Amino acid sequence: MGYWVYILASGVGGTLYVGVTNDLVRRVYEHREGLAAGFTRKYVVKRLVYFAPHESILAAIQREKNIKHWSREWKIDLVVRENPGWRDLYDDIVR
Repeated sequence: MGYWVYILASGVGGTLYVGVTNDLVRRVYEHREGLAAGFTRKYVVKRLVYFAPHESILAAIQREKNIKHWSREWKIDLVVRENPGWRDLYDDIVR
């Protein structure tokens, strides 16, 4: 899969960030190290709690937009369904 939609959190039930990328490892690394200026650096949002592959950039962007328009509760439900412990999934993607 070439494109990814991902959700970062500041902690369990914390501030959420939804993004899209074609290089998940690189992009999450940028967030974790504070290299991505803006929202995630300002609010220390760097725990990867959800990611999903997409075959096309159009599909990934549409999914990102859909999730961004969801209520906070729905976003949290998505994370809990896929990652009940809010475990940081970064180590899983760099192996």
